[in-house]
Amino acid sequence: MKTSAAGTPAVLHALQHVFGEAGLFRGLKALGKLNQKGGFDCPSCAWPDPDDERSGIAEYCENGAKAVADEATAKKLTPEFFAQHAVDELAGLTDFEIGRKGRIAQPMYLPKGATHYQPITWDAAFEKIAATLNKLDSPNEAIFYTSGRTSNEAAFLYQLFVRAYGTNNLPDCSNMCHESSGVALGESLGIGKGSVKLEDLYEAEVIMILGQNPGTNHPRMLTALQKAKANGALIISINPLPEAGLMGFNNPQQLKGLLNIGTPLTDVFLPVKINGDMALLQALEKLLLQAEEQEPGTVLDHAFIEANTLGYAELRQHLQQQNMDELVQACGIDLVQLQETATLLKNKKKIIACWAMGLTQHKNAVDTIKEVVNLLLLKGSIGKKGAGTCPVRGHSNVQGDRTMGIYEQPSARFLKSISDNFGFTPPQAHGWDVVDAIKAMHNGQGKVFFAMGGNFLSATPDTQYTAAALSKCLLTVHVSTKLNRSHLVHGEEALILPCLGRSDKDTQHGEDQFVSCENSMGVVQSSKGILAPVSDELLSEPAIVCRLAKATLGDRSTVNWDKYLEHYDHIRDDIEKTIPGFEQYNERVRIPGGFYLPNCNREGNFDTASRKAQFNIASPALLVLGKEELLMMTIRSHDQFNTTIYGLDDRYRGIYQERRVIMMNQGDMTARGLNKGDVVDLFNYHDGVERAAHQFIVVPYAIPAGCTATYFPEANVLVPINSVADKSNTPTSKHVVILVKKSKAAHA
Repeated sequence: MKTSAAGTPAVLHALQHVFGEAGLFRGLKALGKLNQKGGFDCPSCAWPDPDDERSGIAEYCENGAKAVADEATAKKLTPEFFAQHAVDELAGLTDFEIGRKGRIAQPMYLPKGATHYQPITWDAAFEKIAATLNKLDSPNEAIFYTSGRTSNEAAFLYQLFVRAYGTNNLPDCSNMCHESSGVALGESLGIGKGSVKLEDLYEAEVIMILGQNPGTNHPRMLTALQKAKANGALIISINPLPEAGLMGFNNPQQLKGLLNIGTPLTDVFLPVKINGDMALLQALEKLLLQAEEQEPGTVLDHAFIEANTLGYAELRQHLQQQNMDELVQACGIDLVQLQETATLLKNKKKIIACWAMGLTQHKNAVDTIKEVVNLLLLKGSIGKKGAGTCPVRGHSNVQGDRTMGIYEQPSARFLKSISDNFGFTPPQAHGWDVVDAIKAMHNGQGKVFFAMGGNFLSATPDTQYTAAALSKCLLTVHVSTKLNRSHLVHGEEALILPCLGRSDKDTQHGEDQFVSCENSMGVVQSSKGILAPVSDELLSEPAIVCRLAKATLGDRSTVNWDKYLEHYDHIRDDIEKTIPGFEQYNERVRIPGGFYLPNCNREGNFDTASRKAQFNIASPALLVLGKEELLMMTIRSHDQFNTTIYGLDDRYRGIYQERRVIMMNQGDMTARGLNKGDVVDLFNYHDGVERAAHQFIVVPYAIPAGCTATYFPEANVLVPINSVADKSNTPTSKHVVILVKKSKAAHA
């Protein structure tokens, strides 16, 4: 287990991957424009680019380079490949092996009862989808999924087509990741986005990082943390695992970093139990209240609380009633450590709280995130420089997709804007999110599944249940760049529609086009690919949506889809008319670095019914595990991004050439008679259903007793479809009760 991230090894691994996939010239060309002003947006995470000067050496991280290499690969899958390999044969490969095959070079079709995908023309593909959609008894029998890679332009057209077709069934990857953040922030602060800019991190006095591993999932964040440290910020890391990227950073753009002389990052590390975060936060708040009583007017920001919040008295009473011993037990952190942490926070006003899926994927996730907000409100740490909320999003435009209307629960205001601008009445009833969509397919209500990007099966919970759901569809369609497992678990008929990637040049009517994306901090900027596509048979996502809409809606459409095919400026013109904050869209998106969307919290305002921020009252969940039970969370290795697996090494955790591992506390291993390297099977029995994941290798790790960690998506089969977060309906992938048993196969 390493104690710092990046450095020379990260550079070497990144270059090896890029040149191995894309070649020297193509690889260098792509890296030279990655995240640069006027270049293309990284297809990996949503961490923002600097507003001012960007690095001329590399404005990207190791995993960003791997993501580009994965997309810019020169390898491609022709009809001959699919003719040689049956679907069942390909399904027997690992996710890593499937992803290494290359880019899909032309539309592919799997007829009913066929064993092999076969080529199909674009026109025939659109006709087949349109015919199937138009034969459904109701538009609500169709499901239209979106991944976070989809551009603003494509997302806007996609939701416009889906609503013109007649449904709000628009599940997206946010349903599985940061939906809890959006719900919690929207209800408590009036906007479902974070409030900080990148420059705020440089002015913060304290940065709290909860349930997030920046070294693997958002590596460019390490540069910001390094700069924050240099400016005097204290960093408090709250996480079950002591991740390398939380502990230190070897900046590869500095000589010291190349020599593996790192910058220590975390000042206080609190190894919280899985889902012990609310208890930990309430313990800190209780200690801060006690300090305020001892030194009135010096710890809490009463002027801010009085002017901007509701519910302080109720929260104060609630915290006073909490038993400190129970809070300590629930979070697993020693009282002395909690007192030391509270002392660090005591006189600080500029606090930023960053979090990711370590908080969002629990039953009480929404309340836990509201507890983060409680702490910030007590300190007056919202609406000022160097302070605020920072949910660190995963995929690079997942936040932009939601802004564009990819949401199964659209607001009445948004639907009215659609109606006013496009001359049709969109459906008013809420649609299905991811979990509801899976259940609908499983029970026969959902009959067509269309995915705009992503690897739905590998990303979703309860893998066998989800696979069975997809297989019951009449038609499954995936807009994709590369082969993935979702293409191999299909409906009666299936289509793969190959699209351009972020790095690919997109030319329409003889003119090169660009799209735009919104990052984690609300900046919208252009993204323009520069590489020659690997095939002439690829279409852009906007072109796919427009041609699908024309084929499906025909003369009954009130939208001029041909106009959008002529030039993407026309798409942006209509986004500007429809969505607030996009005034002069085409002009402002052409400004190098783009522009910020409005953010009420950033300006010190709260768009709630009362126009004030709301304190939340909740009690920590005290989980009592049964005999032999353990709590499991799924995590990523360093060699993957979401469901895309780049390699089999998790360097920072010291795990090599293996993904089917379970990280366990040594005491839990001893109690079960397990040794390092033993092979075990994992079981979950939620709702009386046995879910099993076989052949996992035991790895002793620094993780709290009673807690374990496994990789996603290998352990997704254990995540119950009916175990979801309250209000957000997000699968509880970080909170799975399991039994660990020695594998019978290992003894055979």
